[in-house]
Amino acid sequence: MRGIYWVLMLLVILTGGCRKEAPPKTVAIREDGVLELTLCSFNVRYEGDQDKSWRAWPNRIDRVVKSLREIDPDVFGIQEALHGQAADLRASMTDYGFFGVGRDDGKHDGEYAAILWKKDRFAPDVEDQGTFWLSDTPEKAGSKSWGNEVVRVVTWVRLGDRSTGRSFYVFNTHWDHRSQASRERAAPLIAARIDGRKHPEDPVILVGDFNATRGNPAVDYFVGERVMLSGKNLGPWSGAMKDPYQMLKGGEKNRRTLHFWEADDGSRLDRLKVDHIFVNGEAKLFDAGICKAATREAQASDHYAVWARAAWVD
Repeated sequence: MRGIYWVLMLLVILTGGCRKEAPPKTVAIREDGVLELTLCSFNVRYEGDQDKSWRAWPNRIDRVVKSLREIDPDVFGIQEALHGQAADLRASMTDYGFFGVGRDDGKHDGEYAAILWKKDRFAPDVEDQGTFWLSDTPEKAGSKSWGNEVVRVVTWVRLGDRSTGRSFYVFNTHWDHRSQASRERAAPLIAARIDGRKHPEDPVILVGDFNATRGNPAVDYFVGERVMLSGKNLGPWSGAMKDPYQMLKGGEKNRRTLHFWEADDGSRLDRLKVDHIFVNGEAKLFDAGICKAATREAQASDHYAVWARAAWVD
């Protein structure tokens, strides 16, 4: 019996090593120090019984992954993913690291607003990442107090880029779909958290489903416009960011990202772009777009993914 015990222990030791993550691959060093990133935000739609046939999560996860692979983001944020969906994405995209929690309990319950990044290139700062709730008690998991019936959150992480030795922050959020009062309280809180980051010299990126378009004062606050929020006239935010899509594709009439599973033949004059990417003011902008599908059955979610390419010169 003792012999069997030691054989089993040896097997545990040997097989235990197989579960360790492989070390990151070598990445090319950028001697010019330029931090160049392809960014993405994607509301993948929560898994629910109301979605049947081609809309059901098991039948569309491959389309979600295909959309992301086509964009090939260095870093991206997802919204609305339930725990099982988050697990499916992690299993399907093992080359990406992951950080996020369920919004209802700060663990596994409720939707995730998670951040993913290429593991070979980036290393997370585990001392500088977390989640806060869009409420009067932002550190309390599951809290809500601004008129929104649904819990809303922000996830952030600081990532170190192995190719340049530089670090940057990514914030990912999902705002309320009904309460403008909640959105107007959310904007200054997020701005304050960005201003209060431990390393203010680091570039910062904000992505998410804001459930609001440009022209909404809560959204426009991030790009430095003077707006009225919660009855207060707020001057331009000192940390004003750039909107790559607006700055590069401002003339586009069909910019809808929340399509409600409706077909889009490219002829729409629809400005329902509620999914946004913002980058801090020092960024150089290269391109931005919306990852659309040709047919309804090819749609991966009831939102299209949005993407942008930007760089920060040292």
